[in-house]
Amino acid sequence: MTAALRTAMSLDEFLAWEERQEPRYEFDGVRAVAMVGGTSAHARISANLITALNLRRRPGCAVFGSDMKLRLAGSIRYPDVMVVCSPVRNTATYVTDPVVVFEVLSERTSRTDRLVKSQEYGATASIQRYVIVEQGSIGATVFARPDWRGQPLTGADTVLALPEIGVELRLGDCYAGLEFDADAG
Repeated sequence: MTAALRTAMSLDEFLAWEERQEPRYEFDGVRAVAMVGGTSAHARISANLITALNLRRRPGCAVFGSDMKLRLAGSIRYPDVMVVCSPVRNTATYVTDPVVVFEVLSERTSRTDRLVKSQEYGATASIQRYVIVEQGSIGATVFARPDWRGQPLTGADTVLALPEIGVELRLGDCYAGLEFDADAG
């Protein structure tokens, strides 16, 4: 969830300013956008993804949650989950070359995740797969190279293939511990 500040700044100005802030902010290329709290479902889905990916990922890859910044050309994002397959220093505060990125949708971030971040991640050569995970029902939209078109996935037994990191997950595993209304997924 986000709330934008109205002050325009450069990427370097943002990075210096953000270090002094208590809440976390993303940078959309022009202004700082406050990242506000999420739901229990959002936290569980993110945690389930991190756990599943850590158990299955290809050696040499690392899984990061939303505490690690992603520095893109002109913006800073905090993906819910990302996988990096290049060395990352212990002191690093951001990465630039993830291979797979996940965002868990919320009402307030849906437009940005589906439209803006899809374009930003698609313009980042290292990102081979972008997975937008639904929060209110079992489902995801997967963008993958080379065509970068959203492919919808639904159903708990549907397999989410992530060949770039040697992982296959049942979509339902992302939702472990969550209950939905019968008509929600």
